[in-house]
Amino acid sequence: MPFAALKRLGSSLLTPRSQSPSATTKETLFPPIPADDGDCNHDCDACPIADAASGSGYGRAFDKIGIDTSDELWGQVKAYATHVIVATGKTDWIRDVEEIEGSVMAALAAKKTVVENGRMMISASNLPPPPLPDHEHEPKNALTDVILLPAFTVLEGVTPADADEIVRNYINPGPTSSTPLAADADADADVSAEPPSPPTPTTPTQTEASIPTTLKARPWPHAFLILICSHRHRDARCGISAPILSREFEKHLRAAHLWRDHSDRRPGGASVVFINHVGGHKYSANVIVYRKEDGQGIWLARVAPRHVEGIVKHTIVEGKVNTAMIRGGFNRRTGATSW
Repeated sequence: MPFAALKRLGSSLLTPRSQSPSATTKETLFPPIPADDGDCNHDCDACPIADAASGSGYGRAFDKIGIDTSDELWGQVKAYATHVIVATGKTDWIRDVEEIEGSVMAALAAKKTVVENGRMMISASNLPPPPLPDHEHEPKNALTDVILLPAFTVLEGVTPADADEIVRNYINPGPTSSTPLAADADADADVSAEPPSPPTPTTPTQTEASIPTTLKARPWPHAFLILICSHRHRDARCGISAPILSREFEKHLRAAHLWRDHSDRRPGGASVVFINHVGGHKYSANVIVYRKEDGQGIWLARVAPRHVEGIVKHTIVEGKVNTAMIRGGFNRRTGATSW
């Protein structure tokens, strides 16, 4: 195991945690939104505490399909260490994106057995990939960008042939959903000070752009990343709800001066990205909020347009959740996870 990975593992074992995963509840993983937050705007249709009695807000087609409102959402997120978001420029895909021939998703899926620090989750997204080189022999889906979470690092110009390097040089030594935030800075400083050991190349972490690598890495500039399942081929409800939610998020993020589109590299703000199947389609709409500074991955379900204002105000800005909507997630600041 690379030194950086050993360092992170040792730090995670020695760093006290305020919550242990087994003791984590939906009330303790993230701060809950109080029933009366003291700043009510009296817009009941937008209230994050509102129930579903008035319909989903997605229209008759969605309501006719229906969503499950009886199951307990908590604990329905499968444990994962790293989330890889692959740019495809599409909003819908075949049933299993890891089976798209010649794609980076398929190449990464073939490397799951060599991931050392926990489960790697792979998602296709509507982020635009870079233009293909002018070579007729370039295969479809051959060149793209990927985001590595929770490191918030972008790898540019990735091809399927780069899958091994992504796992070996970025995912294995990189932070995971259970790595304490303080361990990032410690490991980066130690590895930066290490001299190379020829003939083995120096192994960089996901934040060490100065360490030699064949891939071009840069930080994801936005402070918040909002992922919405738009996978119509898996469930029509996701294809219906995603574009409506995206417009609603844009409206409220603009009002809060947080909106960033996919081409906007200004630091801070929030971007909305469509991804493929994340499980639990019967709980549509499914939304994942990643918060960079606090190291949080927040999984929400049964999200309707009326909830978006409250999600922006409380979950994105403050890291608080409506416990009736939380499926699970991780909190690297406290070391707690829902699994």
